[in-house]
Amino acid sequence: MKKRTLIGPFKQLLPMTGIKLKGAISDHELEIIEDGGILIEDQLIMAVGNFKALAAEYPEVSTTVLNGNHVCLPGFIDAHTHICFGGSRSKDYAMRNAGKSYLEIAHAGGGIWDTVTQTRISSLEELTKNTIKRANRHLKNGTTTIEVKSGYGLTVSEELKMLRAIKGANEQALPELISTCLAAHMLPKDFEGTEKEYLKMISKELFPILKEENLTHRIDAFIEQSAFSADDIQAYFSKASEMNFDITVHADQFSAGGSKVAVEFNAISADHLEASTEKEIALLAHSDTISVALPGASIGLGCDFTPARELLDAGAALAIASDHNPGSAPMGDLLTQASILGTFQKLTNAEVLAGITFRAAAALKLEDRGKLEAGLLADLAVFHSDNYQDILYNQGNLKPCMVWKNGALVFDRHK
Repeated sequence: MKKRTLIGPFKQLLPMTGIKLKGAISDHELEIIEDGGILIEDQLIMAVGNFKALAAEYPEVSTTVLNGNHVCLPGFIDAHTHICFGGSRSKDYAMRNAGKSYLEIAHAGGGIWDTVTQTRISSLEELTKNTIKRANRHLKNGTTTIEVKSGYGLTVSEELKMLRAIKGANEQALPELISTCLAAHMLPKDFEGTEKEYLKMISKELFPILKEENLTHRIDAFIEQSAFSADDIQAYFSKASEMNFDITVHADQFSAGGSKVAVEFNAISADHLEASTEKEIALLAHSDTISVALPGASIGLGCDFTPARELLDAGAALAIASDHNPGSAPMGDLLTQASILGTFQKLTNAEVLAGITFRAAAALKLEDRGKLEAGLLADLAVFHSDNYQDILYNQGNLKPCMVWKNGALVFDRHK
């Protein structure tokens, strides 16, 4: 017997439907349902509309009545994180703010390699436990789906440990975790060979196991002067494509070039883009690749933001993600970061909300969430407010009071 529940009334319900995937969005394009309700059947949304009308049409269903004013949005989707890791990089943060360069921090034992070292000595159980803890913290801020990358193992066995930890965490965490293999994060210091030799080894030895254990269907790579070049990555991405992995790219963070590779390989997304110029912006805008802004990295590093306004005006699809990681983006608060990006890049509320809901879903190739409409997952973020504009106005300080995941109330701030 299927369970049906009617939730409401919401002072405002924003289904995020009827909005195009690409390009700029006016706030006038947002549909706002006053005194709205959502009818849920098991994990899925059955109907969205006026609460009283739905109650009259379905008098037999159980009803969750909300007292006071509430705004309902689709559960947020964080399309780029690194929340599976060992240790901390608080020392790096202090050194960077004190004026030390990336190379100086690395020479002092910091940087990505520090996290690699600490992740390698962490057990599978420790990584799983800490990933669950971080994921559940994200959920309390309204995020119901989280992409999680490997990339701090950088050997076949250690990358497998990370991806198994992510898989295990997904079985226990409140949000849903979408895993990505980022074995091409940097050339490990202890690998005796070239970048191309490392990538060939990973694609030959790791990719088949990823398929065999169903650990991920997504392959990422960091294309940058300090990581892998556009030339280095060609054979790696070709092999991933041959094996039917989806491709995503760390692109244009400090120098341009990665977004061109992303478009050439029809990547699902190109993430970072802080260094993208007019050339890269036009390339992305005329492609099907989702542009993903990572304001958390800009805040953490004190560098320029992704040119979000230019990307949208050029016609690109823009998602916004937290990049939560121990080094450059330790905050891990998607709503706060998206609000700040909106301020600096002059984004409409509609553009910011689209960037953390249905456009973020597209960056993960997920068609079953990101909007509130019949047939999609019942993932809801609910706020105490009578005006949806309050959410971004408070720049992350207004937290959800309730969160539903797959039709179940998984967080209630009142309890």
